[in-house]
Formats: sequence, C-alpha cells, structure tokens
Amino acid sequence: MANQTSVRLPVSSGPERVIEVAAGLVFRRGRLLIAQRHAESHLGGLWEFPGGKREPTETFEICLARELFEELGIEVAVGQLVESLTHSYKEKTVHLRFFACRWLRHEPQALDCADFRWVTAEELGRYAFPEADARLLSRLRSDGSLWETP
Repeated sequence: MANQTSVRLPVSSGPERVIEVAAGLVFRRGRLLIAQRHAESHLGGLWEFPGGKREPTETFEICLARELFEELGIEVAVGQLVESLTHSYKEKTVHLRFFACRWLRHEPQALDCADFRWVTAEELGRYAFPEADARLLSRLRSDGSLWETP
C-alpha cells in the first residue's frame, strides 16, 4: 500500500467576495480630484480616488465614466491604466484598476460621496485613504509625470 499524506485544507467561511473596481485619477491644472466615502459605507469617512464597482457587462473604462458622472456629475476622458492591484480586506477582496483621466466638463458636486477636493501632491498626506491605495499614493507623491494632464 502506498504511503498516503493527509493534507488539511483551510476552513472557509463561505465563498470569498471579490469586487472589481475602476477608479479615476482625474487631473486638472496640477490638482487631483479625491472624494470622501460616506460615513456609513465600507471604509466610511476615508478619502479615495473616485470610481466604483464594475457591472458584468461593462469595461473598466465605461464603468469609470459612468461612476464619475453618477458620483460627482463630471464628464471625463478615460486614459491609460496607471495601476492595477488586488487587496484583501476581512470582508472582501477588491481588484482595483486606476486610470488617468482628463476632466472635460461640469464642475464636481457631491452627488454620491460625502465630499470632494482638488489637491496637490503635497496635500495628499493630509487625507486618510484606504490601505489598498498606499502604493499608488507613494507613486503620486514621488512621480511628477503622473500629474501632467493626460
């Protein structure tokens, strides 16, 4: 009889919740648009790069244009992918894609966010962001070329 090895698999509390998110790096005149999450939402009160969950029938780019219009009432030209990452929180895993965007029209309004700001690279450190954004925040602080209008 062959030697058998028993492998113990980790116990799962159910299927992992995975969410795909498109986020925009919307630049205008040397400033970057950030939005504050509603207090009652996941990671409530933190600041983020605006965007949202991708619907199954959407590309990330179409999702981002839709979300920015719904959340802030702005129209943008979605440009190149700047960063792609996956981050696991206790309750879910998020696949984030960050795109450089050029603001086209309409002044932002807090339609589906608590607040928003246009900030410089130096001002980013004054705002608390989700831990998933740490690598991108570091890049934004150190790479001035990202701040050039796409």
